[in-house]
Amino acid sequence: MLLDTASLYYRAYFGVPDSVRAPDGTPVNAVRGLLDFIARLVQDHRPDDLVACMDADWRPHWRVELIPSYKAHRVATETAGGLPDEEETPDTLAPQVPVIEDVLDALGIARVGVAGYEADDVIGTLTGRATGPVDIVTGDRDLYQLVDDARGVRVLYPLKGVGSLQPTDGAWLREKYGVDGSGYADLALLRGDPSDGLPGVPGIGEKTAAKLLDAFGDLAGVMAAVDDPGSALTPSQRRRLDEAREYVAVAPKVVRVAGDVPLPEFDPALPAAPRDPAALEDLAKRWGLGGSLQRLLSTLHG
Repeated sequence: MLLDTASLYYRAYFGVPDSVRAPDGTPVNAVRGLLDFIARLVQDHRPDDLVACMDADWRPHWRVELIPSYKAHRVATETAGGLPDEEETPDTLAPQVPVIEDVLDALGIARVGVAGYEADDVIGTLTGRATGPVDIVTGDRDLYQLVDDARGVRVLYPLKGVGSLQPTDGAWLREKYGVDGSGYADLALLRGDPSDGLPGVPGIGEKTAAKLLDAFGDLAGVMAAVDDPGSALTPSQRRRLDEAREYVAVAPKVVRVAGDVPLPEFDPALPAAPRDPAALEDLAKRWGLGGSLQRLLSTLHG
């Protein structure tokens, strides 16, 4: 089980009242909410391995070089801890990120982030290396591109907390978007994604993109059709795709998650006991983690 950690603690922050505070009055709603999320996930799914994947760089330079607008709208409101604001992130979330990291480390839950890469890239690399089924827990639809029924890779997309998850497999993607996992990145590239600053191909929306991919197989097939006078593209589609060649040439590297992140050594197994009990006790007292931490400990070690 691979956690898109920032996606989950962001949801926890808005799902748990900020009246949940440490003894000194500091909000810890994201910390406690995330611990409850993880406890529920472990209880319901009992993964053999669990990795909290982190955004060491939420806007990697190599992506920005290819598409300067990539997440550009978030730059003005960047917060500490490598966390971008989505719309507007209140300043009580960023200080909770180091606490989350300290608690995960003391528990012994693997936490992996790599400089120059987003959590999505870590997840993509780990998924590619996996020898068994993989559950990816994320509120980011970009990771639908990793869904692979043959390898048992699916996305668990939170609908409400993590008590209600949408299990996303190839059949669900085909019904919803008309593509499977491998086609989702091409779909997103063609239609664009304002939340990530991806312009897409002007005039090519989601439905048109899905029809093009169905007709021509993949992005390469679509672009080959542009050069084939006998293809079934309409004149306007042909013109729009032709005018977007420069974007289409670089966008795949930006949109597709990396599969070759240089990962550090780590132990992904669920911890049989806390890695650092003394540090965990200190963190629990300082931040008032109470029942949330106890529930996770009971689930992990009960």
